[in-house]
Amino acid sequence: MDGHQREVGSPDLFERISHFQLADQARAAGLYPFFQPIEVNDGPEAIVDGKRVIMLGSNNYLGLTRHPDVLKAAHDALDRFGPSMTGSRLLNGTSPVHLELEEALADFLGAETAIVFSTGYLANLGAVSALIDRHGISVLDRDVHASIYDAAGLALGKYTRFQHNDPAHLDRVLSNLNPEQARLVLIDGAYSMGGDLAPLPELREVCRKHRTRMLVDDAHAIGTVGPKGRGTRTHFGLEEPDDLTIGTFSKTLASVGGFCAGPHAVIEYVRHFSRPMLFTAALPPASAAAALAALRVIDDELWRVKRVQELGERMRGGLADLGFDVANSATPIIPIRVGDEVRTAAFWRDLLNNGVYTNAVIAPAVPRGQAILRTSYIATHTDEQLERALQIFGEAGRRNGVID
Repeated sequence: MDGHQREVGSPDLFERISHFQLADQARAAGLYPFFQPIEVNDGPEAIVDGKRVIMLGSNNYLGLTRHPDVLKAAHDALDRFGPSMTGSRLLNGTSPVHLELEEALADFLGAETAIVFSTGYLANLGAVSALIDRHGISVLDRDVHASIYDAAGLALGKYTRFQHNDPAHLDRVLSNLNPEQARLVLIDGAYSMGGDLAPLPELREVCRKHRTRMLVDDAHAIGTVGPKGRGTRTHFGLEEPDDLTIGTFSKTLASVGGFCAGPHAVIEYVRHFSRPMLFTAALPPASAAAALAALRVIDDELWRVKRVQELGERMRGGLADLGFDVANSATPIIPIRVGDEVRTAAFWRDLLNNGVYTNAVIAPAVPRGQAILRTSYIATHTDEQLERALQIFGEAGRRNGVID
């Protein structure tokens, strides 16, 4: 039988998905907001479709992607190690740069040790799937990042959820679990879509009450939250480090990669039992070197942390004064609630045509009918750029019926 023929009655996979035409329809209407090529990325500005725009859709929070120290570190490591170690961390993929970065991360976060993964996504998959066996259970905040959902799904143990940022509901959920099960609560420190912070002190108290450990994904909080950019824990003045901290290099640290930080014994277990660590290629040393340099710049140039926090506060107020619903943002991530997906795409297109780049976020990243425009801010944005952006937001918002 021909390889593409099938027995009568058996479903054809490609036929089942051939009905998906929404992307093509959006492209035809000029309202497709995804996979947009960025021709030049200068940090606070970019070139899109040959036109210079104000970049409000990047996670380059401290503006380090063009920092000379970061670029030099990456170039030097590329010259020394080449573009890849061509192997896993377990075998031939670990370089001295990886080890130096792990030590620096642990020191930065006040943790005993840390381990570097090839992406932040893999850091969540690797840590959770290694720790939660058939005798354990993951307990997720409903709004955690997709990588945490996938991590809980990959783990052998089951998972359950609690209402977003609701310590009382977490208390009830934990009370109803089998007391013989080891538990791991999984939260974001700063939520990537809403820009809101987890109530970390209250969540910690609930976890201690139930002898439950907690993993905090601080990917969007490192460099942006806390007096020195050290994340959610320091924002709340908590001295004791998180049980486990997950982070990424693809945001503040101007590179790519991820990490898990925590107690030595736990990290060593993850190091040796995490399939996403053992069975994928190591992070290129040039990427590790860039992240290490960026980590040092944070301490050397703390003005960047203060600046991005000030800009977040200023833009929250400015957008709210125009009449936009900015939800509960407390970070340089500021969502604009729109609701309808088509209106959101039209608003996004109008902004882009007039010189402001944002991110349209629709289902499944947010619940259907709760679409947003996600905006984010960079320490190197000028006051003039942001004043101009507010003017464009107001004009486009009124044209598209987002504000009156």
